[in-house]
Amino acid sequence: MISFQPTEDQKLMAESVAQFARTALRPKIRAFESARELPDDVRKTAHELGLGLVALPESVGGAGLGLTTAVLLEEEIAWGDPAAPFALAGPGAFGLAVVELGTEEQAKSALAPFTAEDGSRRFGAVAWGEKKPNAGRPGFSTTATKEKDGWRLDGAKAYVLNADRADHFVVFAQVDEDAGWRGVGAFLVAKDARGLTVTERARTLGLDAASFGGIELSGVVVPDSARLLGSSDFTASLVRFFAKNALLVAARGVGLSRAAFEVTREYVDTRKAFGKPIGHFQAVAFTVADRAMDVDASRGLVWRAAAAWDALARGEGSENDALLLTAQAIAFTHEAAMRCGDDGVQLHGGAGFMRDYPVEKLMRDAKQLGLCGMTAEQADQLAAAVTLGLPIDPALVLPTPETQNVFI
Repeated sequence: MISFQPTEDQKLMAESVAQFARTALRPKIRAFESARELPDDVRKTAHELGLGLVALPESVGGAGLGLTTAVLLEEEIAWGDPAAPFALAGPGAFGLAVVELGTEEQAKSALAPFTAEDGSRRFGAVAWGEKKPNAGRPGFSTTATKEKDGWRLDGAKAYVLNADRADHFVVFAQVDEDAGWRGVGAFLVAKDARGLTVTERARTLGLDAASFGGIELSGVVVPDSARLLGSSDFTASLVRFFAKNALLVAARGVGLSRAAFEVTREYVDTRKAFGKPIGHFQAVAFTVADRAMDVDASRGLVWRAAAAWDALARGEGSENDALLLTAQAIAFTHEAAMRCGDDGVQLHGGAGFMRDYPVEKLMRDAKQLGLCGMTAEQADQLAAAVTLGLPIDPALVLPTPETQNVFI
């Protein structure tokens, strides 16, 4: 059974991160938005708090605190600024990818730079999305061709979080054209690899402090040891990676929902019409109450899913249960965050779309966050497959170019 009461250690860590969010993030969200960047001192403080390594196993250099602790902390950071968890330094999705897809030795080597003293200036990135979706067959248009002593990578990747900031990438490419989405491979590629070019940073709807761009690969050659093959079932590992990464994004959605609810709750209690606060009118009060339920329900679903993964790591429970709970949490939380942001703007009235108020930013951030990691629709597909006992088809549950490129 899951306990919905964090441990004392988790409470202390969450409060430390909440204090960081209250003082270093929330008061400056417009400055970060304008600069499209987080300052070095904010990244340094986050690194000192150990935020980038929370969920990764101790055996590969992580903190080994598990996903439950990680989602608690992700919520607090996103409450401060939903863009901040995407813009802080650290391995990010890169770390989860090498742990789930690679061997322990590969993960240790790849994560070593992030534990160093200058780790607050290091980023990892995952290059999944395609600039030009493949036509005529399922799979990537980016290819990995076997050569004598390694692999040659050719193609163009898009929707890459921290493409311009990262020192190291996990690049996904088609290894076996005939196998479709079950013929995908993952490779460790350094930013300074010959033939790798980082493309221009994109202008996005929200999450402005985060950087989204792409990379181009023209004859990039990597050794055999760069291919991530730590599991006999690469597709199952790939689904686990996306599920865990998307669960961390969902936790950020909880923080965003909570922030939108709180600023809206305060506004409707102070804005008066017809002689009383607008929150005293039934239509407004019911909407606010519904959004409060969204926040609590989202948090409970995310905690439950994270606890299932932590239990699995201890040899308890089943992977299918963890996948189902994760899919439910992702699908609900993405939609709840959008409701909280949208209704927040609505209840602010004309003030809602003015940049004097933070709620319009939260709505924009919510829309983009819903396209990060895994969409609600892909989570629904995953939940349906597990519930019905169907094979998990990567073409349906992963963000393929034919369905929806997603920011990783």
